[in-house]
Amino acid sequence: PNPFNPTTKINYSIPSVGFVSLKVYNLLGEEISTLVNRLQQPGNYSVTFNGGGHSNGIYIYRLTTNNYTESKKFVLLK
Repeated sequence: PNPFNPTTKINYSIPSVGFVSLKVYNLLGEEISTLVNRLQQPGNYSVTFNGGGHSNGIYIYRLTTNNYTESKKFVLLK
């Protein structure tokens, strides 16, 4: 859900075997968390981000696989 407090689930699908990176950034572009950084098999996945140690605001998560990158905004509101 958006906004979230203090945890949220990020769901994603991988169509083929590949290296997957899922990172969270603040609006300054600074990486604040690496949620996934490994080779994964095809399928549906879910990972939890805990924003409890971070301040309110807008964050961006970036999912990168072999030939695909997607970025989305989400809002932490305590």
